[in-house]
Amino acid sequence: MATATARPPVLFSPACERNKQPICELLRQWLPQGGRVLEIGSGSGQHAEFFCQQLSGLDWQPSELGDTLADLSQRINAAKASGELASVLEEPLEIDVDKPEQWPSQPYDAVFSANTTHIMAATSVPHLLAGAARVLKPGGLLLLYGPFLDGCLPSSVSNRDFDACLRQRNPAMGLRDARQIERQAASVGLRPLADLAMPAHNRTLILGRDPAHGQCPPGLALPISLPCL
Repeated sequence: MATATARPPVLFSPACERNKQPICELLRQWLPQGGRVLEIGSGSGQHAEFFCQQLSGLDWQPSELGDTLADLSQRINAAKASGELASVLEEPLEIDVDKPEQWPSQPYDAVFSANTTHIMAATSVPHLLAGAARVLKPGGLLLLYGPFLDGCLPSSVSNRDFDACLRQRNPAMGLRDARQIERQAASVGLRPLADLAMPAHNRTLILGRDPAHGQCPPGLALPISLPCL
């Protein structure tokens, strides 16, 4: 009788394969040793798997929307069974940033999200920021990777074309303005720490939770004026 073999993970992102190494080097510099990290929008799980192979001592919590959670879980379980992880890789959570009740209650040292702000609706970005502010410890970090606008303008021709493509597919999608994200983040107690250039016209925005700012209540996400979005 033939031996059953596990189905390989369905989801695969070429972009994750291209950007995982430079993102990993950035995380190595910014994440605290032994830190607990919540990843929003883990997608295929390639980032979570790679970072937990390369970075030691972390406790990495992946998450995704419900419709792709099964595929993500399959990759995570395969990674955990491989014996190649240097950090703890948790079972993925179902998190929709627009649903405060799905966000975990325990505090994290960092929240990481890659290539999500331009895919989610503009109205969801404040919910992402508010949710991160709620779960971060005082002094914790929010790291947002992806392409961004500056003053509502793209930083490259490729980003301009990508933005137009996204909006043609779905008017709710599109590149977000980095300065507007920082202003909205400030309203929930996240202050800008760095705006770092990454390969292929991407960037990583790093924001820190201000210890002096009060806790952001669940369900509160102040509206943001986004005239260019």
